[in-house]
Amino acid sequence: MSNTDILPNWEKLVKKQLKTEDIYPILEKENLEGIVVRPFYTEVQKPLVNLPRVEESTHLVARYHESLEEEVFAFILDQNVENLEEKTIFVNNKELAGHISPKEEDQYFSLIDIFDEKNGTIDDQLAKELLAKEFKRSICVDISLHQNAGAAIYQQLGIALAKTKELVEAYGADILNKLIFKIAVGGNYFFEMAKLRAFKVVFNQLSKEYGLNEVPYIFAETSLRNKAVSDNENNLIRSTLELASAMIAGADAVFTNNYLVEKSTDNSEEISFKQQIVLAYESIINVFEDASNGSYYVEDITRQIAEKSWALFVEIEDAGGYLELLKQGIIQKKIYEHAVQEQQWIEEGKIKLIGVNLYPKLDVKKSIEDLYNAKEIKAVRWAEMFE
Repeated sequence: MSNTDILPNWEKLVKKQLKTEDIYPILEKENLEGIVVRPFYTEVQKPLVNLPRVEESTHLVARYHESLEEEVFAFILDQNVENLEEKTIFVNNKELAGHISPKEEDQYFSLIDIFDEKNGTIDDQLAKELLAKEFKRSICVDISLHQNAGAAIYQQLGIALAKTKELVEAYGADILNKLIFKIAVGGNYFFEMAKLRAFKVVFNQLSKEYGLNEVPYIFAETSLRNKAVSDNENNLIRSTLELASAMIAGADAVFTNNYLVEKSTDNSEEISFKQQIVLAYESIINVFEDASNGSYYVEDITRQIAEKSWALFVEIEDAGGYLELLKQGIIQKKIYEHAVQEQQWIEEGKIKLIGVNLYPKLDVKKSIEDLYNAKEIKAVRWAEMFE
């Protein structure tokens, strides 16, 4: 049976159930991204080729703890630890980075952001020191802050491209294969999957402007924005879905922020890492390059996100570039406006957060004005309004 045979029958059934001929306005799902989501898909306009990643399989990254030395292959490191040969190390401390001299067989990556978001500058000295280290990936472009501050998906990617352009202008196009992108993955499962895929598309497009054909290295971590202090069990479920979304989308590395939010124990750190282990070894979703390729829905929203993020990137460049717009407060204002809208949806219950605004345990205690500042990019959790 063909799609054309199924389609009229499907439409007739839904029209009958909804008792209206005009079913599409009822079935459309509103979102703040400006992405058109149809109630069903029978084709995709522009099918994408398989979107590759840098790593052969997704690295499962844990915060370093000596008890994990035997079983964990990839660590985030904040302090010096010896005898970590044959491990992949993500360095998160600039003082530590200064003391590391990698050997040829070492796998070192920098998660140190060289952008000063408050002053609209690049730490040139730090950038040159990191590039001289010859890590596998020396320069981190951190847009996790922007997601946690309430930036739209297309804003996060447009900003990532604009920050990349600033680096190319400062250090040349060869820096493109020295970058690692730290991206926070939120709870909108398919949209976040499409976000990582769309970023691969637009980054590759940018690299082609310089005669290259690069794929971005994506370090994906779970979001803080949708987590609640008094809702540990739900946080655990949320972050598991976020990890799955990132793995399916083809992230090169994944990291789980602690589900306890404002406190951490050895046990919670272990459980946070085991979320990745269960997904990788029981669901086996960390080995596929682009597992969602061919899904009409994911393909369609991937294309839309890519187009919107590229348009924002061009807008930023035409207005003087990322650093210039930071100095003018324009980037901050764009993020602020979206974040406030998002928080209003939380307050109104349009965005559901179990235990917070759906089956709530708490009442509203802080206003939007208390939480956000139009002149500052800062991380705000949705649930802070109720805590």
